[in-house]
Amino acid sequence: MLNLERLRTLDALARHGSVSGAAEALHVTTSAVSQQLGKLEREVGQQLLAKNGRGVRLTDAGRLLSEHAARILSQVELAQSDLEAHRGQVVGELRLSAFPTAARGLFPTALAALRARHPALRVRSCELEPENGVAGVVRGDLDLAVVLDWYNKPMPVPDGLVKAPLLDDPADVAMPAGHRHAERAEVDLGEFADDEWITWGEGEFCHEWLIFTLRSRGVEPIVGHRAAETHTQLGLVASGLGVCIAPRLGRHPVPPGVVMVPLTQRVRRQVYVVWRADADRRPSIRAAVQALRMAAETVG
Repeated sequence: MLNLERLRTLDALARHGSVSGAAEALHVTTSAVSQQLGKLEREVGQQLLAKNGRGVRLTDAGRLLSEHAARILSQVELAQSDLEAHRGQVVGELRLSAFPTAARGLFPTALAALRARHPALRVRSCELEPENGVAGVVRGDLDLAVVLDWYNKPMPVPDGLVKAPLLDDPADVAMPAGHRHAERAEVDLGEFADDEWITWGEGEFCHEWLIFTLRSRGVEPIVGHRAAETHTQLGLVASGLGVCIAPRLGRHPVPPGVVMVPLTQRVRRQVYVVWRADADRRPSIRAAVQALRMAAETVG
């Protein structure tokens, strides 16, 4: 009889690629992961792991069993979802993430509402960039993630996930109060060819979107500074160090010395929440989506 927790450990190692990664995802020690996998090898009577430099890799048998483990765990998730739906109560633990401005703009209202309406539900939240949030839901580390598309560059969502829209979030250009366009009613991105841009980290979805969009407007961007947080970006703008794109969700308060000017292109990002299809019937998922939508209505 295969042990479910040991299968979960094997699945975590297959997904994360290392004993330390599996331990971090499961919130246990690396020693505990090694012990569970050793017991699983004795149960099945086959070698599941082989040394690979300083780490380990799955053997053919390990890969075969890990594929079955992923399907078994998905079925367990579906069974739990059906049982929770049958009971009809919003209980248990719910893990969710949001990118920073959505966490700031939506989580305080949404999570407070969940606590008030469903005191038996334990919610755990964190800030993650959209692509990391999606990956966390796919892996099973998260139950839901608030993520985004830009109007001209959607973010890929893997099969097996469900998505629900929350709001459309307009974006402006933030510039120093003394900027040559600060008195304008609207601006075009093509007018910033000579400006330094303050943007997100290299490789992040929002940074890649900005570079793609500026180039589509005939601008080869001059990137002067990078910062993950909107308020850090706005602080750099206030000091006259460049301009940045500033979506409206979660950006207040705007520091003194920064002017927001709308774009003629009406740049928007679509904010939505994703979860696994096999958890679709869980009352806690439905309650969280409802709370997020109500919080989004107050923002809009």
